[in-house]
Amino acid sequence: MRIEKKCWPKFFEDILDGKKKFEFRLADWKCEVGDVLVLREWNPEIKEYSGRVIEKKVTYVVKTKNLSFFKKEEIEKFGFQIISFD
Repeated sequence: MRIEKKCWPKFFEDILDGKKKFEFRLADWKCEVGDVLVLREWNPEIKEYSGRVIEKKVTYVVKTKNLSFFKKEEIEKFGFQIISFD
């Protein structure tokens, strides 16, 4: 499946440069390994697309609602971080 999503300029550039190799998104849509994520650069300040597009094949997906190995107080204090590596 091909899935189109908006991508803000800073994140778009980091993906284009190869520095960012992950996405952190609300799981309100279906995404599976093998899908193609089509990221369209979107400027939220002027509410327009730039016309630049990146396509990435999905290689790994994690979905969760319950991260019970963290205490609620720790989550509220520190939040989450997503770590990518290769």
